Amino acid sequence: MATKHEQILLFIESLKVGNKISVRQIAKELNVSEGTAYRAIKQAENQGLVSTIERVGTIRIEQKKKENFEHLTFAEIVGIVDGQVLGGREGLHKTLHKFVIGAMKLEAMMRYTEKDSLLIVGNRVEAHELAINEGAAVLITGGFDTEDHVKRLADEKQLPIISTSYDTFTVAAMINRAIYDQLIKKEIVLVGDIFTTYNDTYFVSGKDVLDKWYQLNEHTKHSRYPVVDEQNKVIGIVTSKDVIGKNRNITIDRVMTKNPMTVLEETSLAYAAHMMVWEGIEIMPVVDNHNKLVGLISRQDVLKALQHVQRQPQVGETIDDIVTNRLSVVSDDPHDMILRSEVTPQMTNALGTLSNGVLVSFISEAGSRLIRQLKKSDIVVENISTYFIKPVQLDHKLDIRPRLLEIGRKSAKIDIEVFNEKDIVGKAILIAQLIDRY
Repeated sequence: MATKHEQILLFIESLKVGNKISVRQIAKELNVSEGTAYRAIKQAENQGLVSTIERVGTIRIEQKKKENFEHLTFAEIVGIVDGQVLGGREGLHKTLHKFVIGAMKLEAMMRYTEKDSLLIVGNRVEAHELAINEGAAVLITGGFDTEDHVKRLADEKQLPIISTSYDTFTVAAMINRAIYDQLIKKEIVLVGDIFTTYNDTYFVSGKDVLDKWYQLNEHTKHSRYPVVDEQNKVIGIVTSKDVIGKNRNITIDRVMTKNPMTVLEETSLAYAAHMMVWEGIEIMPVVDNHNKLVGLISRQDVLKALQHVQRQPQVGETIDDIVTNRLSVVSDDPHDMILRSEVTPQMTNALGTLSNGVLVSFISEAGSRLIRQLKKSDIVVENISTYFIKPVQLDHKLDIRPRLLEIGRKSAKIDIEVFNEKDIVGKAILIAQLIDRY
């Protein structure tokens, strides 16, 4: 039987896109406490089922597919520009496909304004009305209002008119930034992209006897299985170490390892890889928000996928990308490697000196490049002990020198020194797990 939390989520999913909901309404309709309703609505927001907008409320929105991440809903635009909805609230769930900046003559503006677009324009009431008639939403900049008949038209056509105090240029930059952030999110590979689904996952019940493990072991040729209870919730992991030498007629819940580490489909691949390498875990159950089994990931699959991701071209640049792309190779000899970079404005803190985070990025990248040269392997960083010796000013050049201290089959220890001219400005010891390339 579904819990109250699950019932609320199912109810929200069943609502028509565009419907407004509230904590009080959910609590009353489903006979639950307001606290339970609030937590479920927050969960629905995390899952992209609803969006909460100041002065408007919470509305059911269309859940985005991953490949459609670069499209924003009008509800998201309201949040991005800190806007006020003047009319057309019923259309906030709709997705915009492009935006048009109305800094041209009215006739030219209308040539570019089409259905499902967003016209960004100042105090030009005629443009507001024409855009709504064309099937476009309107974002009024400069904090201006519009006339009542335009608001009524927006309500009738269910197309939002939004007002923001920001100017046109700032608004366009904010929306572009949001789309760019979405593209970077789209590139982040999640557990849900690579896991073995429920139908292909081998698992056992806590009430099964140990003989079931032996049957599966013979059939699958591997020895680790998630253990579930009557509600299909993960309660343990059973491995060969747990069952060998035990009576085959005792139940699995008596020998399993309890409270295993689990991941959600929304967990990033990099986080899963780090946990599995760090803890030495071979398999991890994938669960939903109620700890019910939905699949499985193996250490080998995670590391293979991580290798594949690292070879892919990136669409959006993260801070790490910007920083490490500026590193040039002075010497690629693994016994005397030197990497060089100039300190640019993006790399500085509020005082105009090299930020600590950027220095750590340089150190990680230098360690990674050294290991790639030596062993054709990649690394997962376990620990970095960093010493910031002197501040580095804008436009100064840095030389980063990684030197191998120790390397084994699975791990490496690297000493890294950072120089500005002949002065040492930073020093680090990096310890990392090695990942073999497939």
